[in-house]
Amino acid sequence: MEATEEQRFISLINEHQGLIHKVCIMYENDPDIRNDLFQEIVLQLWRSFSTFRGESKISTWMYRIALNTAISGIRKQHRLVKTEDLREPHFNISDYHNDDHEENFQKLQWAIRQLSEIERAMIMMALEEIPYEEIADTIGITQNNVRVRMNRIREKLKKLMCP
Repeated sequence: MEATEEQRFISLINEHQGLIHKVCIMYENDPDIRNDLFQEIVLQLWRSFSTFRGESKISTWMYRIALNTAISGIRKQHRLVKTEDLREPHFNISDYHNDDHEENFQKLQWAIRQLSEIERAMIMMALEEIPYEEIADTIGITQNNVRVRMNRIREKLKKLMCP
């Protein structure tokens, strides 16, 4: 690619880096692995930048690549043997600040991480107030299916947060 294309790409990443960070936060707890995922997403975006045809919004295209990269990374991780440090409290919500807002936020994050990869992607986009039409385009399902799934996701989250 020529220098102007590189500059356009860098500008695009700078403009939409929040979108990439949100995907990374949604799919990874560990800050070091999150940084690696961010870099991998940027690399995948760079590799496919020249093939973007403008048939969808640039943010939809970026979400699609970011989510596919994150989900494929999770699938690779599931193939590896996982170990956990038992001294680190993962799900003890009461250990967080007494501030109800912070506690609720942490609890919501935990609940979202219990969802499937696709459900997490959908709820993340919904929380960003992305229209169902764009969610459908990004995920590759119909708008009607998005509505049905979003209702199911909300019910799951309610059950997870208020057992």
